[in-house]
Formats: sequence, structure tokens, C-alpha cells
Amino acid sequence: MNEAEVRAGLPATPQYQYAQQIGDQLFVAGQVPNDALGQIVAHGDSQAQATQCLLNLRTVLAVHGFNTTDIRRLVVYVVGEQAALSAAWAAVAEFFSGRVPPATLIGVARLGYDGQLVEIDATVLKASQSDV
Repeated sequence: MNEAEVRAGLPATPQYQYAQQIGDQLFVAGQVPNDALGQIVAHGDSQAQATQCLLNLRTVLAVHGFNTTDIRRLVVYVVGEQAALSAAWAAVAEFFSGRVPPATLIGVARLGYDGQLVEIDATVLKASQSDV
């Protein structure tokens, strides 16, 4: 499971799949700010963690033949106060060059890993030629 993602530089995830494609849709697990060794990056920095989540998301998309223009919806989960949410959002806006797909920014009490401040979930669907 996840051999293609690991070959692309993402950490092994023995208990869950990064993504599963059904037709033109890619169901993607929430992306966390892990490096290739599975370590959380940028402790205490929600902006840098959001950037890492987005880079990991882009890798998952590429492995499955999708790209960021196929993202139809983002959900950005952030631990912390308003400043942390704003910093994470700044990373999202920068990553998409100000053209963010429909998105929701949510403040949460905690996420799955120690030191994790951000997780990003996406709904991904390839555009048909008539949609372009």
C-alpha cells in the first residue's frame, strides 16, 4: 500500500492509504506536515506546516495523474488562535498564487500527531474537456 507515494518521497503510512482513485475523482487522505521520514516539520509554525501539507498534497496528486487545478475544494484545519489560522491561510493563498479553490478554514483543538498544527483535506476531480 502507498508504494507509489513512498517512491515519490512521501513517508510510509502502513495503516492507511494516501489516496484512492475512482473514475475521475481522487479521494485523498488529509495531508499532514510530514517530511519524507515521517517527521512533523516546523514545530510551532502553522504557515510552514501548511506549506508542507500542500507540497505533500501536490505529490499525491501527481502520483495519481492529477494536478492542483483538479482540486475542487480544500478544508484547512489549524490548531491555535486567529494568528495561526491567518498564517496557515497565507501559505494557502501563496501556494495557489491568490487563486484558491473553494475552501474552508477551521480552527480545531488538536490534530493527530504531536506538534501537528495543520492538516489539509481536498476534494479532487479531473475536469472534463467541456469544463476547461
